Amino acid sequence: MNIKLTLPNVSKPVIILTALTFLLLGQISSFAQGNNNEKINVGLIYPLSSNWKSAPEDTNSFSFNFIAGVSAAERGFTLAGITNVVRNDTKGFQIAGFSNHIGKKADGMMIAGFMNTYQSGNGNAIAGFGNFSKKSTGSQIAGFMNIGGNVQSVQVAGFANTAQNVNGFQLAGFMNIAKNVKGVQMSGFINIADSANCQIGIINISKNGEKSLGVTFDEDQTALLAFRSGGKFLYGIVGFGYNFKNKKEIYAWEAGLGAHIFNAGAFRLNAELTQNGLQSFKGNQCFKSTFALLPAFKIANSIEIFAGPSINYVNTNTQEGKALHKNYISSWGGNNGNDFHAFYWGYTAGVQVALK
Repeated sequence: MNIKLTLPNVSKPVIILTALTFLLLGQISSFAQGNNNEKINVGLIYPLSSNWKSAPEDTNSFSFNFIAGVSAAERGFTLAGITNVVRNDTKGFQIAGFSNHIGKKADGMMIAGFMNTYQSGNGNAIAGFGNFSKKSTGSQIAGFMNIGGNVQSVQVAGFANTAQNVNGFQLAGFMNIAKNVKGVQMSGFINIADSANCQIGIINISKNGEKSLGVTFDEDQTALLAFRSGGKFLYGIVGFGYNFKNKKEIYAWEAGLGAHIFNAGAFRLNAELTQNGLQSFKGNQCFKSTFALLPAFKIANSIEIFAGPSINYVNTNTQEGKALHKNYISSWGGNNGNDFHAFYWGYTAGVQVALK
């Protein structure tokens, strides 16, 4: 009687990888171990690893788990397909497909597909979603949010950063929050701090910064109630208002950045770069980009008046937007359903009151 044995249809790389894995697990005791009883750990998921049930009490110089690993401490390279869980502290490089969780201090670098959590750290943390710590002095880079302690280098997030004291740079798509900032806060919308050297955003709030509320009027007969906020040199602008010339595109908005380029007592010279819009909320719109040079005079401790020339670029899909002006430096489009584009000279004038 002939008996034929058939093997499953498994690729050679998988067979080789499986054989090497079992070889590592079987021969783990032959590896050289580090000082202070540091171990080398290889496994699938706790407790299916070379450290077996003692893994939560072990300190490793190298750890590799296909799914997830658990240890007391790490002193080298740690890799997991999904997550690393370290009960105490780490020194070295931790990388996980989903998350790293360090119970105490993390010194070195952590990279995770989703998030890193740790009590404190003096290294670099990079995550697809967020980094969360209480007393981190290292850098944090995340796709969505960073929560840290004292930041000595950088925080970069797609949405928001929060920290205690910052001696470096915060960059966020929407918002930065900190106490004392010896460096720069830059965001797409709002920066908040007790004190800050430099804030770059549409809204900037700090105790040592400037805040004012004012009314402006321009060559389009657009009146805006605008909030200006920032530091000694740079400030943000946001405003809403009404256009008195149009019948349809009458609702106005403004956002931008400004700079105090010259100060001399009651006089200063400001430069502002803003994006403005007129809307009907019915599909009709007019956009304007403006650069204005604005001499300003303080007529009281908290009241300032300003006025100056501007150069403007307009992009509109309506006849009202096109008819706002008659004399253009240069214009094109506006026929056969195309948007109208033009450059022209204008002005901005206003008065503002400082807020405490």
